[in-house]
Amino acid sequence: MERRTTSWFSPNLQMEMPLVGYGQAGQTLLMLPTAAADYLEYERFYLVDAIKPFVEQGKIRAYSINSVNRWSLLNEQMPSQLKAELLSRYDRYITEEVLPLIRNENEKKFARPITTGASLGAYLAANEYFKHPDLFRGVIAMSGSYDIRNFLNGHYDDNVYFNNPVDYLSNLNDDHYLPILRQADSIYILSGQGSYEDPGRSQQLSDILNSKGIPHHLDLWGADVNHDWPWWRKMLPHVLGLIVR
Repeated sequence: MERRTTSWFSPNLQMEMPLVGYGQAGQTLLMLPTAAADYLEYERFYLVDAIKPFVEQGKIRAYSINSVNRWSLLNEQMPSQLKAELLSRYDRYITEEVLPLIRNENEKKFARPITTGASLGAYLAANEYFKHPDLFRGVIAMSGSYDIRNFLNGHYDDNVYFNNPVDYLSNLNDDHYLPILRQADSIYILSGQGSYEDPGRSQQLSDILNSKGIPHHLDLWGADVNHDWPWWRKMLPHVLGLIVR
C-alpha cells in the first residue's frame, strides 16, 4: 500500500487530496468512495481485502481517492449552483491530476483505468467514465443512482446537465464519444433488490445505454441482496473475475 497527496482547487479553497495505491501491476482500477467518505473507506470496510487476490497476482492495480460529496451533493449548506460547479471541478481534478499520475506509473496498455464505486460512489464512477470514455476503459457501478437532480432543489444549469448521466447520455449523438462507447467491453451495472436498494435506477441507466447501442452488462442480484458492504465485497471481485481472467 502506498499513500500520497495531491491538491484540489475549489472556489476560494485549496485542499490536499490524499490517495492510496494497492499493487504494482495489472489493469488499473480507480475507486471512488461512497457518500461523504474518504480515500481509505474501501480499506476500512474490507473491499480492498475482497480484491486482494487480484492485486497479489498482479492482475489489478487499484487506486482510491477522496470524494467531493461532503462539500457538494451532501452539503445542505452549499448553494445548489455551487454543488454542481464542484462536481465539474472534481472531474477536472481527476482528469488533470489523478489520471496523469496513474499513466506515469503504469504500462500504456493499463493506462486507462476502470472506475468503480458503490452507492453514491457508483454515481461518481459512472459519471467519470461516461464523460471520458476515451480516458477510461470502463466502469463497475454497484447500487447506484445516476440522476442527481434530487440533490439540487430544482436548480439546473450546464454543470448539472454535464454531470447527470441520465441526461447527457440520453442526448448523446456525437461522432467522437458515442463510437467509443459502442466499442466498450467493461461496463457493468449492478444492484441488489433487497433493503435500501433501488434496482430501477440501474435499469433506467441500462435502458438509456440500450437505446444508444452501447454494450454493457446489467446484473440485478436477488431480493436478499441489500444495500450494504457484504454484498459489494461480493460484487466487485465477481466482476473483476470476468474482466481480468
